Amino acid sequence: MEEIDGNAILAQALKEQGIEYVFGICGFPVIELSMALQTAGIHYIGMRNEQAACYAAQAIGYLTGVPGGVLVVSGPGLLHVCAGMANAQVNCWPVVVIGGSCPQDHEGIGGFQECYQVELARPYCKYSARPPSLALIPQHVEKAVRLATYGRPGAVYLDFPGNLLQARTTIDKIPKQYTAPEIPVIYPEPRKIDEAAALIMGAQRPLVIVGKGAAYARAEGQVRELVDSTNLPFLATPMGKGVVSDTNPNSIQPARSLALQRADVVLLLGARLNWILHFGRPPRYNPNVKVIQIDVCAEELNNSVKAAVAIQSDLKPAVGQLVQSLKRRNFTFSKNSDWWNDLNKKIQDNKRKVQEMTLDVSEPLNYYAVFHHLQEVLPQNPIIVSEGANTMDIGRAVLMNGLPRHRLDAGTFGTMGVGLGFAIAAALYCRHFEPKKRVICVEGDSAFGFSGMEIETMVRYKLPVIIVVVNNSGIYGGLPQEVYKDLQESGEVTKVTPPTTLFTSTHYEKMMTMFGRQGYHCTTIAELQKAVKEALKETEGPSIINVIISPSADRKPQDFNWLTESKL
Repeated sequence: MEEIDGNAILAQALKEQGIEYVFGICGFPVIELSMALQTAGIHYIGMRNEQAACYAAQAIGYLTGVPGGVLVVSGPGLLHVCAGMANAQVNCWPVVVIGGSCPQDHEGIGGFQECYQVELARPYCKYSARPPSLALIPQHVEKAVRLATYGRPGAVYLDFPGNLLQARTTIDKIPKQYTAPEIPVIYPEPRKIDEAAALIMGAQRPLVIVGKGAAYARAEGQVRELVDSTNLPFLATPMGKGVVSDTNPNSIQPARSLALQRADVVLLLGARLNWILHFGRPPRYNPNVKVIQIDVCAEELNNSVKAAVAIQSDLKPAVGQLVQSLKRRNFTFSKNSDWWNDLNKKIQDNKRKVQEMTLDVSEPLNYYAVFHHLQEVLPQNPIIVSEGANTMDIGRAVLMNGLPRHRLDAGTFGTMGVGLGFAIAAALYCRHFEPKKRVICVEGDSAFGFSGMEIETMVRYKLPVIIVVVNNSGIYGGLPQEVYKDLQESGEVTKVTPPTTLFTSTHYEKMMTMFGRQGYHCTTIAELQKAVKEALKETEGPSIINVIISPSADRKPQDFNWLTESKL
């Protein structure tokens, strides 16, 4: 009878569960496993950092609906990947982490990189386990993938000691019944849908908020029909952008603060009332606002504030039924209402303020001018990866998304360092599913520093990512070159250099010369647009466009502090 080892059993089990991409870093005891994955027909992408590997894997899970895999070595390898697992768990993206661990007969006596890995991973995932035998590997893989995707998606961890991966058995002892399960669909209570429809129809100032849960659920068709058939105003969370196009006339993104503060009924679609939405509480919301909450996760209902109507359901059937309920009642919200007039007035006012900054192309440049003129030369509907503080927040308002799952950013956990990993996943997705689509990775210079060496990964796998570094020489902001120079010459630089300062106008584009390639250094809008046009011609690898902006560039004045304190 033919023999098989643990590496091959695990690789085949992952393939049988639909896993197509595994990102990782090789080392003891998983080198042979990485090769077995490729033998099983799985794409293996070797990364430069475990965190970036996990960020890439969860992004591919979000883009495809099928979890990505992460392969890490024992001890420090798993510790490094915990940040990525936590980000996937909080962000609700499916990912399967596979960790090698020290041989079982070395445990308790100081084995190489010995670590209590199953317990270590458990706080950051939905399921953490170590298969006790070769025959049970397929069962644990099936359960891990099932839990990563069922309900609210998230991270799972499976631990494999070196001796288990190297062990051998005959092929007839490995069970075959663990086929990939179909994800169940939760349907709403019809009574709750009618309650929601009645509440919307009675609203004077209704508002729809679209979250990334709607994008992950592939509910864009239903949500667009809801908005278009009712004339309801809508806002999108950062990664909910594109579920309904940013250019849709019902988008009131420029009037976000006013809309949240005055809405009397809020329909929440695949979004949580956490810090991104200011917890749903005053002063950012009307104290008497009524919330209609639709979420696949029952535990999320009535969280932070009590919902007027709380519906546990997948978004596709729930929104589809809500649309039909409103159509039966011939409901359309008037575009001539006082609410729409107030919103439109605020939209035009804020657009004028932003336009003033976008048209200011004096040097050094500001964020708004960079993003506005970048948008002018981008191809239609690229996937935009956005990372940084002001870079991400201002970019969300200026860089438009017309399709769902076309914006990837720091997300609910606010994690820095995700950008290049997300971009690698997006480029692989485009290669295999939409080969004509481009990936634009817009990074602050601080954010770029977290994972900048992943450009080598992009070069190695010929991924044509365009990285735009918006360089203000600091975290939030830096110093003018002459001030920075004076501080460097003062002697005690660690005592006088502001903690948010980075080296001034660093030439990040020169990193491309390491690979015999050319980067772009830009200080003007003309140089920026020329560089983007040149980079778009590159189809065999990444490009870096380093755009120098003012160290004191900032966002437009806000009506509220961006992070509203919770009033307990």
